[in-house]
Amino acid sequence: MSENTRRPLVSIVMGSASDLRVMQAAADTLRAFEVPHELDIVSAHRTPDKLHAYAGGLIERGIEVVIAGAGGAAHLPGMIAAKTVIPVIGVPVAATKLDGMDALLSIVQMPAGVPVATVAIDNAENAALLATQIVATHLPAVRARLLEHKRTLADRVLTTAAETATVYFPDQDR
Repeated sequence: MSENTRRPLVSIVMGSASDLRVMQAAADTLRAFEVPHELDIVSAHRTPDKLHAYAGGLIERGIEVVIAGAGGAAHLPGMIAAKTVIPVIGVPVAATKLDGMDALLSIVQMPAGVPVATVAIDNAENAALLATQIVATHLPAVRARLLEHKRTLADRVLTTAAETATVYFPDQDR
């Protein structure tokens, strides 16, 4: 497959429009790494027919990874995973009085045989980085951008460490 693909490789879905405040970070991250993607709203509870059509058509459309954000009962990632063999990454969204713990537990407690990778509550950026790493296994240009990103992260830490590192000996105060 050419790296100049004209189809999305990653699909970002969320249970409702209110989840966009979190899920936009996934789209922004994928854009930064130049990974073709799509974004849609698919509610597991309010649009079950759309959910089944969406999940059932992932392979046919060439989608390689799904990032699914959901709050509350957070059934969206698991229901998609139940209908496809495409990797699904769940993003628990803090949308209820439980601040995302309900969504986190819902997503990580998938039964054996229906895996969903899960990131931290509201961490759509990490979900996008994981999706990027998955597609980078066969896209050298994306892999190169990820390697540069890792170098940049390391350089920032090393620079900060050099600027803040100190050594103290008690007798210095005398």
